[in-house]
Amino acid sequence: MNLDLNEEQKLIQETAREFAAAELAPVAAELDRGGDLEIFYANLRKLAELGFMGLNVRDEYGGSEAGVVAFSVAITELAKACASTAVTVSVNNMVCEVIQALGSEEQKRAYIPKICSGEFLAGAFALTEAGAGSDPAGMITSAVRDGDEWILNGSKLFISSAACSGVFVVWAVTDPQAPKGKGISVFLVEQGTPGLVIGKAERKMGQHASSTNEVLLQDCRIPGHALMGTINDGFRTAVTELSGGRIGIGSLGLGIGLAAMDVATRYTLERAQFGKKISEFQAIQWKIADRYTELEAARLLLMQAAFRKEQGRSFAKETSMAKVFATEVANRACYDAMQMLGGYGYTGDYPVERYARDARITTIYEGTSEIQRLIIARAILGEFS
Repeated sequence: MNLDLNEEQKLIQETAREFAAAELAPVAAELDRGGDLEIFYANLRKLAELGFMGLNVRDEYGGSEAGVVAFSVAITELAKACASTAVTVSVNNMVCEVIQALGSEEQKRAYIPKICSGEFLAGAFALTEAGAGSDPAGMITSAVRDGDEWILNGSKLFISSAACSGVFVVWAVTDPQAPKGKGISVFLVEQGTPGLVIGKAERKMGQHASSTNEVLLQDCRIPGHALMGTINDGFRTAVTELSGGRIGIGSLGLGIGLAAMDVATRYTLERAQFGKKISEFQAIQWKIADRYTELEAARLLLMQAAFRKEQGRSFAKETSMAKVFATEVANRACYDAMQMLGGYGYTGDYPVERYARDARITTIYEGTSEIQRLIIARAILGEFS
């Protein structure tokens, strides 16, 4: 078994690493404090020019065709510098992949190139609702056919990139009489469509540069051809296609955790107490050993999940395993890094406190840790039965 990256994957990883160091790291703290978002948007456009918005998208639609492994390592490198940028790139890639998988040829050519090129700064998923988070089958947003159009009504919560998205992938109930989990369809709704309202921005613990908003659908009329895929089959596609997004969030968590431990480890080689560097104390060495071991295990789980998806094999269980492990390891790494820095870890003088805030959400969005464990357990029990 060859676990090395191929030459193209290495090039993408190195390009992401260099871009993160040169463009993202210098402005990440400023953006976290509410700095000029035009800087954030400019970096998204630069990443689009480099081909990072469609890493697993076919060339004919403006993608890079680099694959899922390349996507994973790129997100990890970007997240080491700026989690807000990394999550936007991750979601953009998944929006493109879902349109590529489900959309008509007309839909693919209308929207994917605009996201990949940066003409659209972002794409967004509008799935979560107040009563439909971990249980998306409980959504109540409706889509009613009216001649050659659909009329959408409802509200979506916690929508990443809503403020700067050019197109939304929206799930809505099209057959209210169907059993729960059935009768749901997927639509493409452009920013600026009458009746699509970007609601309040959430005040968040971390990832401040990435916008998170409520999205309201108020008698929002869209053309009949805005339906994507098969009518009433949207829930299955949500479960199937979005599981790939967990590779992105797991990779993001890995990047944050590595960044935190790198800062803390360098600090231990400089900080002296009781007449010697704190890196010489066993308590510190064990934190370093345990966290880096876990982060390496997370990387390997992510590589397995990415490879299986890239090969067209089943990957739902593997992505859930990778996501829950990588994101929980990231949180442990950030808190141990903060402990290793002592009082400095709690201040803005070092980026570790930002990493800790940015990492916390990774165990919640794209499916909570609790939901990932349900998916894993059901898959394993199914194998036994």
